[in-house]
Amino acid sequence: MPLPLSGKTALVTGVSRRKGIGFAVATELATLGASVFIHHHRAHDLAQPWGADDLGAVRDGLAAALTPDAVMGDHAAELSDSATIEPLLDAASAMTGTLDILVCNQAMSGSDGSIFDMVPERLDPHWQVNARATLLLTAGLARRRREAEVTDAARPGDRGSSGRPFERPTGHVIWMTSGQTHGPMRGEVAYATSKAALAGVTSTVAAELLDVGLVLNTVNPGPVNTGYLDPESTDRDLSWVPDFLANTPFGRFGRPDDPARLIGWLCTDAGSWVVGQVLTTDGGFALR
Repeated sequence: MPLPLSGKTALVTGVSRRKGIGFAVATELATLGASVFIHHHRAHDLAQPWGADDLGAVRDGLAAALTPDAVMGDHAAELSDSATIEPLLDAASAMTGTLDILVCNQAMSGSDGSIFDMVPERLDPHWQVNARATLLLTAGLARRRREAEVTDAARPGDRGSSGRPFERPTGHVIWMTSGQTHGPMRGEVAYATSKAALAGVTSTVAAELLDVGLVLNTVNPGPVNTGYLDPESTDRDLSWVPDFLANTPFGRFGRPDDPARLIGWLCTDAGSWVVGQVLTTDGGFALR
């Protein structure tokens, strides 16, 4: 029997580290049968306390998850530069001739602060990488799909004359937000602002993407340990962790494969009835 994503091609951004959510998502999609094209920007990780991973090991790990008929590719890009968006989409589409799934997982870490610290130089990079690049990647995919599916393009704000109703989605888009709606994120004003923008505009963009059959959902992965809570690679005091985890439902932080499983399911036909939602997968952290 074919796997749920057999014959599909996915682009996952922000896949630079085997401990990251992006790698877990790419691996999950591969396990479900997809061909996977990954984006990475190793220079970002080199500036972080956890350091950069070996890209060869990242490629090998993903290759091991591919099914026999699937292929993989990768592309380096600094997504704060808007000129890199279309070449990335072109490279991902050229791998198999199609692009069915887009997971915008890229994120900027560091260079943040409290509201007392906010200046343009702190705000702009988070907006450029986290929000603007996500919107431009989505727009680029949507335009490609409109050229393929729609005979006459709509004006901005108009409902397109598409091939509705669609028997099934023509593709899936996943955005990543954070926990800014569940409580304060002190010291992360720039990051939280950029992620809040994505959550806030999800329903609007989802409605427009449906004109070409694309299904958008946004995922808040909750507190996931991607290495920043490991003693050997942290940049913060961890003395509070044991007592804190003792009062959480499952006694642990999230693992990268926790949100990856949700994202994988959302990208299948089985998950396609979920449209335009901001979904949290946090093991009950918000309820503690």
